[in-house]
Amino acid sequence: MEPVRWGILSTARINRAIIPALRESPCSELVAVASRTQERADAYSDEQGIPRAYGSYEALLGDADLEAVYISLPNGPHVEWSVRALEAGKHVLCEKPLSRDPAQAERAFDTAERAGRLLMEAFMWRHHPQTAKLLDLVHGGAIGELRLVRTSFSFMIEPGNVRLDPELGGGALMDVGCYCLSGSRLLAGEPAVVSAQQVRGPSGIDMRMAGTLVFPHDVLGQFDCAFDLPLRQWLEAVGSEGSVRVRWPWNAREPGLELVQGDSSEWVAIEDASAYRAQCDNFSRAVRGDAEPLLGRADAVGQARTIDALYKSAEAGGEPRQPVA
Repeated sequence: MEPVRWGILSTARINRAIIPALRESPCSELVAVASRTQERADAYSDEQGIPRAYGSYEALLGDADLEAVYISLPNGPHVEWSVRALEAGKHVLCEKPLSRDPAQAERAFDTAERAGRLLMEAFMWRHHPQTAKLLDLVHGGAIGELRLVRTSFSFMIEPGNVRLDPELGGGALMDVGCYCLSGSRLLAGEPAVVSAQQVRGPSGIDMRMAGTLVFPHDVLGQFDCAFDLPLRQWLEAVGSEGSVRVRWPWNAREPGLELVQGDSSEWVAIEDASAYRAQCDNFSRAVRGDAEPLLGRADAVGQARTIDALYKSAEAGGEPRQPVA
């Protein structure tokens, strides 16, 4: 297939993962990048070897040759620039989370439908073979009836990091906790009730949060996320006959799962792969009509509803909340 021509909106650090993925993908061609000044855009394009540099995001969206845009901006303006890009006729892969507001997530997908373009939330971990194997084991009955899902993600953050800015959608739940929610929802569906407690930092954002999700069929979910705890990743799905444990569920640093049944355990090896490359392949093929996008409206809106309900619960001292539109 003819490679899809991509542009990147912003020079954020996450680009270090997406640029090699776009270059490795035979379905994709990286041709442009935009920053807020021409000087910064020129320096970045020279540094990364990107052919075109634009000194504003609007200028990049005005490039009629570009077909798809990866939005790597901070969380706060994700919907705004997704909508602008879609209205400019671009397909959009937006870095997670798309939004904590379900109405805004719906707005973005409504815009995509009107424009006849694709929009996908960039949860790269969902594209890794490790995740596919996890889903196969849990939904395939390897642990019996699913009853409990535990997830964690934390790391220590430095003062001044953009993730600490409430005006830009900062917070532990938005940055790392959203992976925990994505994992729990993938396995158990949409939660009916959620509750959470948080510890705020000086800027007012949640530095640490822990919560409970109540899913259909009496499945419980427990998660924690933080900017003030050491690096930790974990996912455990527990069923009536066993469990599956994943040491590095979100970035698959050491791909593999442990399947525990009774007193025995089995290590299920997973071939290493680039989740970012798989994500780019899937999106570009979907643009060309050769594949379905792995993630769509239902997942993004469900994610936003869950995030919103958890924040409302935490702000109310842990009172249970129902995720609603």
